[in-house]
Amino acid sequence: MSATQAEVAVEPGSRASSRRNAAWLRNPDSRFWQTIRAVGMLALFFTAWGLAVRISHSDLFPTPGNVLRGIIELAQKGLLFKYIVASLFRVTWGFTLAVLIGVPVGLVLGWYTRAFQAFNPILQILRPISPIAWIPVAILWFGVSDAAPIFLIFLASVFPITVSAIAAVQNMQPVYLRAAQNFGLSRGELFRRVIFRASLPQIVTGIRIALGVAWLVVVAAEMIAVNSGLGYLIIDARNAGKRYDLVVAGMVMIGFIGLILDFLVRQLEKFDEVRWGYARR
Repeated sequence: MSATQAEVAVEPGSRASSRRNAAWLRNPDSRFWQTIRAVGMLALFFTAWGLAVRISHSDLFPTPGNVLRGIIELAQKGLLFKYIVASLFRVTWGFTLAVLIGVPVGLVLGWYTRAFQAFNPILQILRPISPIAWIPVAILWFGVSDAAPIFLIFLASVFPITVSAIAAVQNMQPVYLRAAQNFGLSRGELFRRVIFRASLPQIVTGIRIALGVAWLVVVAAEMIAVNSGLGYLIIDARNAGKRYDLVVAGMVMIGFIGLILDFLVRQLEKFDEVRWGYARR
């Protein structure tokens, strides 16, 4: 094969590759542009934050640079990793217990009308009570230990998860049940293969909401009920010399960890059993 023929043979592949590269650059919804928009907005936010502090000549509120130095200081002292692990430990246990109890209870109450009629008043009485209001009771029952915030996180998470599971079953399309009855599924198979799977999209949404609430509650609980964690870091930094750079550093870490946790939960939406229930534009 001559050099000219080789160039002709390679050219179609090169053109196809160039077209593919240009396609994701031209597509405004590609992963590349999604990342650019997110990073650009974060950069704009931190720039506006720094300018606002300098213009106001505030001696109390830190700049992004001061906060970054505070985070580095906490990391060098070994406190940052310790406090993050403590908070995640409490959220993991409380939230996992809420999922393990809230999902099956919600499915049962949503399916059995008489059970729902019996337990719904109790559920609606307990649900509006703020988990923060339970802090004195939690300390009384569990003392200043990890059990107190875990209990509060469980309370904060279990009601949104239960209510979302109940609503998912009650709003289920009747065509699913009729199709299952035509195939002669047993009660157990009906629950496992139809009711649970049809309810998954709404249950995952409830889990995302509950996780955000749980992360809020753990910070509030750690300010009062324990002596470790990111919530404790914030209140301790304020009391010990008014280190507002460390206060805001704790707030920033809480925000970024919350973003990561929400991202992880959203990965559940990519499963085929869940993805079908979400509208795609």
